[in-house]
Amino acid sequence: MAQATVQPQGVSPKLSADDIPFNPHMKQQRTVSDWIVDIMIGVLTALILFVVIYPIWFIVMASFSDPAAVAKGQVTLLPVGFNLEGYAMVFANEGVWTGYRNTFIYSFLGTALNVAVTIPAAFALSRREFKPRRVLLFLFTFTMFFAGGIIPNYLLYKDLNLLDSMWVFILPSAVNVFNLIIARSFFETSIPEELHEASELDGLNYYGYFFRIVIPLSGAIIAVITLYYFVQHWNDFFTGLVYLRDWDKQPLQNWLQRILLGTQAAANSSGSMNLGQMQLFADQIKYGIILISTIPLLILYPFIQKYFNKGVMIGAVKG
Repeated sequence: MAQATVQPQGVSPKLSADDIPFNPHMKQQRTVSDWIVDIMIGVLTALILFVVIYPIWFIVMASFSDPAAVAKGQVTLLPVGFNLEGYAMVFANEGVWTGYRNTFIYSFLGTALNVAVTIPAAFALSRREFKPRRVLLFLFTFTMFFAGGIIPNYLLYKDLNLLDSMWVFILPSAVNVFNLIIARSFFETSIPEELHEASELDGLNYYGYFFRIVIPLSGAIIAVITLYYFVQHWNDFFTGLVYLRDWDKQPLQNWLQRILLGTQAAANSSGSMNLGQMQLFADQIKYGIILISTIPLLILYPFIQKYFNKGVMIGAVKG
């Protein structure tokens, strides 16, 4: 029979950290150094935010301001002399609407094809029972460092009848290896293997497991890859510059460049009395063009922002 230990009188028992009850309402005592560090972090964060946000804000305000006020440096936080002539001159050009139409077509079709190809390929490369996966992944990665160059690509696209075709924006860029690796890492680290074993017990094959279990659990990485691909297609001006001759198929970026260069040339060739005024309007159009080209991305991002950080961090755990 165990004997109970007797605590001597006048001696307080020793308490461990586990014996002290936890009080969630107890406030931790903050020192002066803690407050100083918090203030420094807050000031540094505010400065970084200002450096990132203010240039965009200035472009927005300058595009709605009087060109003379912008040239004099009077525009800081709010527009001065509300003016929409720059936007009127840009949207009066039919090429802007043609460019918008083409860019939306290239971006939506290209992104849909990219996601439809990248996600299944990444899933296949994440399966350990898929024997050629290491060889295929090496070949994919090899293309990130070594490429044929512009002239071999041009000759290849010519033989494939892709020159001066909308498909030159879509088919050659069907898979981005960087996005493929991110998606593969996501499947390896975020989809438990036990789900596959359970699906096999329920009679699902690989197709059923992929479409009915994996895809519903992969919303974060699909949203991130969709954003990456959409931005890639939206900003793609080089493809149209090299492989397209028909301006009816050019994307928005090239149309805006053409308008800007045309306005600049008109300002340089104008009479001496109107040179300054034409230059001011050229700057006004420049600010409007920058804003017009970024509006769709600014509208798209808030809808998938909640998935963005999660998808990037999960997909970057292992490579």
